[in-house]
Amino acid sequence: MLDLRRYIRDVPDFPKPGILFKDITPLLADAQAFRASIDGLRDAISGVPCDAIVGIESRGFMFGAALALSMQKGFVPVRKPGKLPVKVVRQEYSLEYGSDAIEMHHDAIKPGQRVVIVDDLVATGGTAEATCALVESVGAQVSALAFVVALDFIPWRERLGSRDVKALIRYS
Repeated sequence: MLDLRRYIRDVPDFPKPGILFKDITPLLADAQAFRASIDGLRDAISGVPCDAIVGIESRGFMFGAALALSMQKGFVPVRKPGKLPVKVVRQEYSLEYGSDAIEMHHDAIKPGQRVVIVDDLVATGGTAEATCALVESVGAQVSALAFVVALDFIPWRERLGSRDVKALIRYS
């Protein structure tokens, strides 16, 4: 497999001083690397029960939609509040300072469906944890979570517990 780490750019002090941001846009800009990431995610979740792919706004849309197409599965976007046009279900969650929320169409996933949640990166795990709760609130099951990058030096595992988490690139 292509070394995807070569396509992850470090951006110091973004979005605030002291943060080393992992920028995935060079990976997206290279067709071979982007294809390898989608193939890698598909391989990582092969054998995992999956009726649909759920992508977290916004970079999770790029990887999730491409993965869903590759697997011939439906794609479900999870968005920030106020972005979806029909009735939604909502999940609020805590941030380091304050709170936020995510939403999904109320009928996007049916009870009993099994989904894989996709995003570009897991750090604190807060948005991924909230997405799991959102999916489960409509009676669906989270089979796995799949990320291009996992920042293992940040304690995201505390939030996601024993859930099945796949990642193509791990930074410890």
